[in-house]
Amino acid sequence: MTLDIRKAKPDDFEEIYSLIIEFAKFIQTPEKVVTSPSQMIEDKDYFNCFVVVDKNTIVGFATYFIAYYSWTGKTVYLDDLYVLEKYRGLGIGNKLLDKVIETAKSENCKKVKWQVSNWNKKAIEFYKMRGATIDEVEINCDLKV
Repeated sequence: MTLDIRKAKPDDFEEIYSLIIEFAKFIQTPEKVVTSPSQMIEDKDYFNCFVVVDKNTIVGFATYFIAYYSWTGKTVYLDDLYVLEKYRGLGIGNKLLDKVIETAKSENCKKVKWQVSNWNKKAIEFYKMRGATIDEVEINCDLKV
């Protein structure tokens, strides 16, 4: 198996969108996905994504953006990291996370930040193994505009 990790291109957006839907179903919130491939193309200057490709098929992705936090400074926010189930356990999640961390370092960021569902024990253990601190105090807030 030859896996290629690279930056996503607009031609990938349909396939990435399908994985986003699959990921949303996995975390039991498919109704929260309101984006679309056309919106991703419209927002392509803001849509940062690494993909893992196996024989012309995207099998995993990591989306991220650069943010500024008043307490810590410039930060890469890992929005989503997802690997198709049959490709899990092959180190793909580590490789995607490494690419995001590499981006944070090259952008002179102070940290990488993300969230994980409190029921997703496998993901929590994966992130802890990578040295992440899991904050059980903060609560997410969304306000649609």
